[in-house]
Amino acid sequence: MKPVQPLANLPTHEVVNMPPHLGDQDLWQQDAALREGVAREGGDWASDKLAKFGALSGSEAIFEKAEQANRHIPELKAFDRYGMRVNQVEYHPAYHDLMAAAIENQVPSFAWNHADRPGAQVAHTALSYMFNQAEGGVMCPMAMTYSAIPTLRLTPSVADEWIPRLLSTSYDARDIPVSEKTGATIGMFMTEKQGGSDVRANSTRAEAVGMETGPGAAYLLTGHKFFCSAPMCDAFLVLAYTDIGLSCFLVPRWTPDGERNMLFIQRLKDKLGNRSNASSEMEFQDTWGVMVGEDGRGVRAIMEMVTGNRIYCAISSAALMRQALVQALHHTRHRSAFQKRLVQQPLMQNVLADLALESEAALALSMRIARAMDETAGDESAAALARMGTTVAKYWNCKRAPGHVFEALECLGGPGYIEDSMMPRLYREAPINSIWEGSGNVMCLDVLRAMYREEAAIPAYLAELDKARGAYSALDQAVDHLKAEFADPADQEVRARGITELMATTLQAALLVQHAPEPVADAFCVSRLGPRPSGAYGTLPAGTDFDTIIERAVPA
Repeated sequence: MKPVQPLANLPTHEVVNMPPHLGDQDLWQQDAALREGVAREGGDWASDKLAKFGALSGSEAIFEKAEQANRHIPELKAFDRYGMRVNQVEYHPAYHDLMAAAIENQVPSFAWNHADRPGAQVAHTALSYMFNQAEGGVMCPMAMTYSAIPTLRLTPSVADEWIPRLLSTSYDARDIPVSEKTGATIGMFMTEKQGGSDVRANSTRAEAVGMETGPGAAYLLTGHKFFCSAPMCDAFLVLAYTDIGLSCFLVPRWTPDGERNMLFIQRLKDKLGNRSNASSEMEFQDTWGVMVGEDGRGVRAIMEMVTGNRIYCAISSAALMRQALVQALHHTRHRSAFQKRLVQQPLMQNVLADLALESEAALALSMRIARAMDETAGDESAAALARMGTTVAKYWNCKRAPGHVFEALECLGGPGYIEDSMMPRLYREAPINSIWEGSGNVMCLDVLRAMYREEAAIPAYLAELDKARGAYSALDQAVDHLKAEFADPADQEVRARGITELMATTLQAALLVQHAPEPVADAFCVSRLGPRPSGAYGTLPAGTDFDTIIERAVPA
């Protein structure tokens, strides 16, 4: 059946000078920086898988499902028609279709299913990057399911029971005991009203069910959580206090004896963006859970999960930038004003090239940190780079995304402000990754902690920068400045954002200098490391090779 063609000749006028439908995108074949990054960082062996998924996730059908899932948002069904408490969330069918597409293509499981191969984390990052361009809400449970694996491994009895379910490629949306399902997803509930990021202020308590205590033992939890995203997951990692201290627990929706667990959804959040994904407030009343990790070491246990979520936040922000750029390029290449295509107008070229630089730099930073995550076993420097780099990338990519998407939206003018363009959805989505898994201040303070607690952290970071030493004087000077910042202990907490920003931009520059075309590296170093620009995109200096930078970014 042929698609219905829109009418271009209307009774009052002919429709001209309007961009054609974008249609299917190929998020792998049409993204040179992505393909190069995957090959460079060790994931090239997965290129066939990534190519197939790039065509699927960029298809018009997937983008349409994402639109439907965000227009028809989840609804809370606290009770069934008989008055029984069920604590369910009902989603539009498009949401389930997207969940199935992600899980069947191993978006949450690929890194672990192929953990024996170098570059598995890199390939996982590429999968997340492509799917996030279409839909960010579904990626929340995907990210948590992926990142829960290291935490679960802290308690072998829990890992043996749950990890095989999380690595399944079958999406099973039924709200039934997990032992009867073909696959499972997992979420994370950390924060409470009174504390937010300060989880030490939590008040939820956990009491042992019997005489047995510690890892693998059963507990009953009582308290609340204020932000519980993806509440229809099959289980959740939760922080609660024992007599020993703040501990981590796995809390399933159903107890081992096949009864509904005492999880009570209070309401769904009416969020700015990420609307296809339900976020809730939850209360626990003698809610059954099992301890994961050591008693009193819950923050350390759950931080294993948080690290994985942070690289997700970094790459998903890069994905939003990439898709916003794609939309801007499509519009400006087909729209004319003042006798020229918009993309031919000098100032518009400056804006588009600047957006392209930011997009590629965000991707390069994320992919390099993904490789460090691949190399952590037995490599102290890689582990240190992964630990600190995820935080740096999470902070900077997430900070840059909202302004980037806004500038891309402006390239479309009025049509970009209309929901049909998808730009408003990208714009609403852009701030969330900066809030999830720690705000900007939390990230920067975490960078400072890593600098001082891990002996290998600063040497590992500087070793990455030294690989590009001598190529650009602006980069050399910025690295020297960074070393001075590291060496000066005075008021570092006050200076933490500046230090983290400099860490991000110098590493981005070093990566582009080594691996990107010269016009890209040159423009990035001049604009990001030289005298500070106004802060707006489109302030690249005269003489920049706009054509080469833009052509590299064009989906082709």
